[in-house]
Amino acid sequence: MHISSILEEQFIAIKLPATTKEQALNSIIDMLGTSGKVTNLEKVRTAILEREKLMSTGVGHGFAIPHGKTDALQDIVAAFAITEQPIDFQALDNQPVQLIFLLVGKETHVGTHLKLLSRISRLMNNESFRHQLLEATTPAEVLHLFDQEEHRYFES
Repeated sequence: MHISSILEEQFIAIKLPATTKEQALNSIIDMLGTSGKVTNLEKVRTAILEREKLMSTGVGHGFAIPHGKTDALQDIVAAFAITEQPIDFQALDNQPVQLIFLLVGKETHVGTHLKLLSRISRLMNNESFRHQLLEATTPAEVLHLFDQEEHRYFES
């Protein structure tokens, strides 16, 4: 499964005006409220926030990948945000975060969920790719960048 096949323009935010981790997470989760795949947004919110309490999903290099699993979905969903300003995410490297990729999977699709998390992490380890994302000005451009990078990295 490709990232670009689950991420949609309507679930991509550029210059998200959040100043805290909680604001950013809630804003990104709220974007998923219009997804026909989400059957209960508050259960999705609980899954993400409970997972975040276990350990920060700020993985370093200005990037976080909040994720969770719930039965409140018909299928896996994703959202992506670039915050207006870097925010404290209690990241592993103690650096602020500006790129946030949210992934929510079904309880019964653990394998797919883990593969996507791994794929996202590998893509985001590329400094040039992160820089390109930070320069993006539209959701369409972000989606195109993910598609390009995914094909370059995984299809070559």
